[in-house]
Amino acid sequence: MGFRYSGHETFPCRYAWLPKAFAAIEADHAAFADEENAMIRLGVGKNMVRAIRFWMVEMSVGIKHPDGGYQPSDFANAVFNRKNGIDPFLEDIRTLWLLHWKLSTHSVDDPLFAWEFLVNQWQSPDISRSSVLEAFRRAADKEARPPSDVTLEQHFDTFLHTYVPTRSRKGDIQEDNLDCPLVEIEFITPVGERRIEGTGKREPIYAFRIEDKPDITPELFAYVLDDYWTKRRRTERTLTFKDVTFGNGSPGQVFKLPEWAVRQRLEVLSEDSSGPFRYQESATQQLISRREGVAAPSIIAAYGEGVPC
Repeated sequence: MGFRYSGHETFPCRYAWLPKAFAAIEADHAAFADEENAMIRLGVGKNMVRAIRFWMVEMSVGIKHPDGGYQPSDFANAVFNRKNGIDPFLEDIRTLWLLHWKLSTHSVDDPLFAWEFLVNQWQSPDISRSSVLEAFRRAADKEARPPSDVTLEQHFDTFLHTYVPTRSRKGDIQEDNLDCPLVEIEFITPVGERRIEGTGKREPIYAFRIEDKPDITPELFAYVLDDYWTKRRRTERTLTFKDVTFGNGSPGQVFKLPEWAVRQRLEVLSEDSSGPFRYQESATQQLISRREGVAAPSIIAAYGEGVPC
């Protein structure tokens, strides 16, 4: 497995970027082929064009077109289409959770380092810049070509500000908001501050919000469970409860859900006899299996009730 540390140009994704990127590649799959033209089309500078393209790909909005360039993914067509999309302006919190899922699980073979390291491997109850960068350095030094300290710092800051607002957002117009839309899911929350040893300076402390998240409905959970199974466990006929709750890139891990919240969703899904999954729990094992002859959950089904016609 290799890791990626850059490509975002140190810009977290912004509210207007994904709808703009979708509209651009929907109209022309070569929209990002010429950066000068893309600057005019999107109304941003060259570095931001690269950042928009990066987040468009990492959040599975744009995929490679057979003739080169990019085309909207099935996910993007279902969500961002201005005529009949589910949520073209990112107004539904479920869309933001799905974008977080797409971003955190986009690549199995060469994931973004900060997302792989912090979302899947970080064991500490809190997150601070100094402790994370120290751990980043130890892990990155094992790479054949370790990145510089500056690259690691910029990569961590981009990760953090994907989920933590950079400034007060009171009164901001959503589309003009410079923060990433994923700050709305409150995946990472401030919990205090502490003194940095040996410096006399203080730094903020954050933590993942590990609690039930009602916005991650059973229908949305079913969609990401199928995605996890397909990407990482394709050859397996059953999954264990441990796989789904704690496995690398699993729904429980990526969403930071407590065990009981994962079990509750699995039980709800299993109670639907026409649904795609069956959950069986005994004294010795807890297994998830697929129901034969039932189609995999679609992105439309992930929204359940409340999807516009």
